[in-house]
Amino acid sequence: MSVPTRLLVPARDASYGGFAGPRDSRGNAHRDSGHAGAVMSTWFTADLHLGHANIIQYCARPFTDVEAMNRALIEQWNEVVDDGDDVWVLGDVAMGKIIDTLALVGELRGRKHLLTGNHDRCWDGHGRRAEGWEERYLDAGFTAIHHRQIEVEVGASTAVACHFPYRGDSKDHDRFVEQRPVDRGRWLLHGHVHERWRQHGRMINVGTDGWGYRPVSEAQIGDLIADDPQDRAPVTD
Repeated sequence: MSVPTRLLVPARDASYGGFAGPRDSRGNAHRDSGHAGAVMSTWFTADLHLGHANIIQYCARPFTDVEAMNRALIEQWNEVVDDGDDVWVLGDVAMGKIIDTLALVGELRGRKHLLTGNHDRCWDGHGRRAEGWEERYLDAGFTAIHHRQIEVEVGASTAVACHFPYRGDSKDHDRFVEQRPVDRGRWLLHGHVHERWRQHGRMINVGTDGWGYRPVSEAQIGDLIADDPQDRAPVTD
């Protein structure tokens, strides 16, 4: 099923990002994906870091080099995602030589929606340095670009989605504190922490390091929410 969303904070003005193309009623940059028919499934992921060679060492990813990592992430994504599916990428999709790595988005199946993170060139936290980048991400294959945080329906439940968790980090201290959502006791889907956890209380890390390097389905997220707040380590198989 599709996941309806609404912004909890206003998106920045179109002129700020330098994107002159269409935006929806909430101000999000979007482009017609060209797909027709009903959405089959909805998936979530984050922190692919395509093209980022050092992430293999930083997060102990089981790949021999960055090319092997890129191929594995693309292949495992395409094993579970169909062309008619929606995929929400909660930030940090590509790094390295961006002209090459961002182009890899076009090899990923599904309608891809980006909720930006601090390593995305179009992230509004970059200020004027983000100008012009939304259009390049749309050209690469994203259907829509969102910023900061949104609300998503997951089955019968609702949750906040943001690149950043309420607290916790991939580093030893919390960064980007001003960009994080306020913890009001709601479920949160996020990325940013890489292999630190899969679930920590009401925070569910959808990042690829926590889920065997593939997207996690809406049904899997719904099962975690139905099972109440817990702490869960990353999937290791």
